[in-house]
Amino acid sequence: MSLVDGFVSTVQIDLCDGIYVHTKTWPYHPKDENSLEIIFSEEEGMPFWETLDLEIDCMVKNPAKELETIIRFGPKRIVFHLKSLENPKEFFETLDPYIKEQCEIGLAIVPETNISEIENLIEEIDFIQCMGIDEIGFQGNPFDKKVLDQVREIKQKYPHMIVSVDGAVNENTIEELNNAGVDRFVIGSAIFNTESPGYTAQNFIDMI
Repeated sequence: MSLVDGFVSTVQIDLCDGIYVHTKTWPYHPKDENSLEIIFSEEEGMPFWETLDLEIDCMVKNPAKELETIIRFGPKRIVFHLKSLENPKEFFETLDPYIKEQCEIGLAIVPETNISEIENLIEEIDFIQCMGIDEIGFQGNPFDKKVLDQVREIKQKYPHMIVSVDGAVNENTIEELNNAGVDRFVIGSAIFNTESPGYTAQNFIDMI
């Protein structure tokens, strides 16, 4: 976060449990065992909580069980993955009203998802996160152009729906995505694998 603080307003944190996706990230990694206790005891807050909003991308097998923990991070947005939900309609309809009031609720879909699959969920969510890659949970995967048609279809059917894209967003794809109607861009390796991540982030902001 320190690398982009002052350049962006929101940072997405991927929560990967090693079950829903193969990778395991904070706070599921064994080395992070005590980090939640430190944060929740208020010995320390979430890093840069005063200057950066958090978007939590919940890539876990059973997100309902993780909600109590996630909401304590103080996120501005939470993204739930369609494929991780056994009964998506029931999940969103029974979501704690407090969470809905405090956070923007997003739904992540993969390139193969037919938009008809989420028609009954549109009224329950604030934005859609289209994945620009086939295999989630990893950075640096190749761009799947099917996401461009997916974004266009969403914007045609639901013009006011906010659409973000996560995965393979870089200097080679951002123009196409922007032209397709994407509202928000989640950029990982194309920023953090550079010598000056903050200035790289600013360059992307200038492109859109």
